[in-house]
Amino acid sequence: MTGSVGSRSRARRARECLALAALAAFVCPAAHAAATNCSASATGVAFGTYTPLTIATSTATITISCAKVKAPAPATITLSAGGSNTFAARTMSSAGNTLTYNLYQDAAHTQIWGDGTGGSLTETLDLTTTTTATVYGRVPSQDPAPGANYTDSITVTVSY
Repeated sequence: MTGSVGSRSRARRARECLALAALAAFVCPAAHAAATNCSASATGVAFGTYTPLTIATSTATITISCAKVKAPAPATITLSAGGSNTFAARTMSSAGNTLTYNLYQDAAHTQIWGDGTGGSLTETLDLTTTTTATVYGRVPSQDPAPGANYTDSITVTVSY
């Protein structure tokens, strides 16, 4: 019982931490007759100040820009597992502390976006001159170390 009272007291304290999962853009150009001269960029999934024992969500955008596209031009987008090396529960870290999170293809947070392994899915879409995809991030309820900036780096790979 002492442990649960201590947990409640900790949860009531005004403790906050900054959570950020950075999406680093990486393009793998391939010789494909349907699309040429493409580049990709991504915004970070910034969860902002995280209040312990709550659920935080955020989104990021992956933008693919192509100078020349002949329809149809399919592209597959994969996301790495980040520092955790698993899609089951990605982790952000700060000075030896961790905060779990994950990245999804859907706003309901049911389809884990990865590289097609470990239960994750890839995203395939048709390229246009400017194509965007939304990444949905979610931090489940947990009680991380206070006052830390948690980060992780994710590699975005676009194959076309």
